[in-house]
Order: sequence, then C-alpha cells, then structure tokens
Amino acid sequence: MPGLELKGQFDDALAGLAFLQDNPVDIVFLDIHMPRLTGVQLAQLLPKPGPRIIFTTAYDQYAVRSYELNAADYLLKPIAFERFMQAVQKVRHQLPTVGSVGAPPAVAPADATPTAPDAMFVKNEHRLQRVAFDDILYIEGMKEYLMIYTTSGKVLTLQSFRRVEEVLPPERFARIHKSFLVALSRIEHVERGKVQVAGRLLPIGDTYREAFTNLIRAYNQL
Repeated sequence: MPGLELKGQFDDALAGLAFLQDNPVDIVFLDIHMPRLTGVQLAQLLPKPGPRIIFTTAYDQYAVRSYELNAADYLLKPIAFERFMQAVQKVRHQLPTVGSVGAPPAVAPADATPTAPDAMFVKNEHRLQRVAFDDILYIEGMKEYLMIYTTSGKVLTLQSFRRVEEVLPPERFARIHKSFLVALSRIEHVERGKVQVAGRLLPIGDTYREAFTNLIRAYNQL
C-alpha cells in the first residue's frame, strides 16, 4: 500500500516490544493472542506518546478493552482490504504530517494528557459497529441484549450494561434503571420519577434515584 513501509514483524510480543523501544514507528498492527505476552499487555507497556495501535484479531470481545487503551482502530479477522485501508487512512490523518509513516512520532508537551476516546465499538450481527458517544440518546436493556438508541437510528448488540458502563464517560452518562442508561445532555426534562429523552418517558428506578439526583444537580440541569 503506497505510503506504508514495513519496519518489522514479530510473532513474539516481547521481541516486538524490544524493537519498538529502539525504533519509533507510527503504526503498530497488533494481534491479541501471542506467546508470553498478549497484545493488550504489550499496548499497555508502550511509551507515551507512542505509535498508533490498530488491533487485528479474531476475537471481538476485546473491542471494549482496546478503546480503553485509546487504540486507533480494531480490525476483526478475516480483514477485508477495504477495511484495512480505512483504518490506515484514519491513522494517517491523525499523524503530524500526512504520509510520514516511518518517522518518529511528535513529542507531546510534558503536561499533555491522552485524548479520551469519543466512541465505542459494539458487535452488531457479524460486524463491529462504531457508535459515537455524542450520538447516543439512551440505552435499553433487553435480557442479554442492549438496544442503543442514537440520533441516526437503533443498534442492537449482544452486550451487558456492565461492559458498556466501563467504556462510557461517567460524567456524560447515567444509569437510571436496571433497564435504562441515558445521556445526560439528551434529557429533555425530569418529572415525578421519570426522565424524558427523545420524546420518550423513561422510569427512574428506586435503586438509582439518589445517585441520579446528585449527578443531575452536579451536571447543572436543575
């Protein structure tokens, strides 16, 4: 692919880590299951700022974890070439100089902090679908499934509230009921134990009432 230069390839994560410590690169395509050290563990050991990470794996259950590590993308095997190109172009737009693959990454200021993720990937049918946090209205639990209501439609995913809550920014989202989680910025009004989001009244469960009331006050909605 034009603009990409292969600097090295490793079947062992520790060997790859040793190379990366002496040879700065822009992009690392990182598998999950490797001898001695997993791809997730390797990503945690890389210096900051460091290369952009694109996970390449056959296991979709690591998608949530990858976004906690600020991974640039998550490619699920078998990887279509078009999807590979999309991931590369996404990273190239993030680089200080477009097309500078192979150059040392820019040095961040000493007080710089990593950019917080702005989206999550969820499994939808046979693909991983990106859902931007800004687009989420609310999420409804349906037994072992979640229905994510967004500004552009609905996304059904086999996922648990616990896993989603680990990824969503806690200052922007709140669990209000065993079956509902809402985006605070999308709440239209609160009345008599219910909140309205996108024209729908959602119940506030007794278990969540006090925590939600405190959170909504801190959010300056009341």
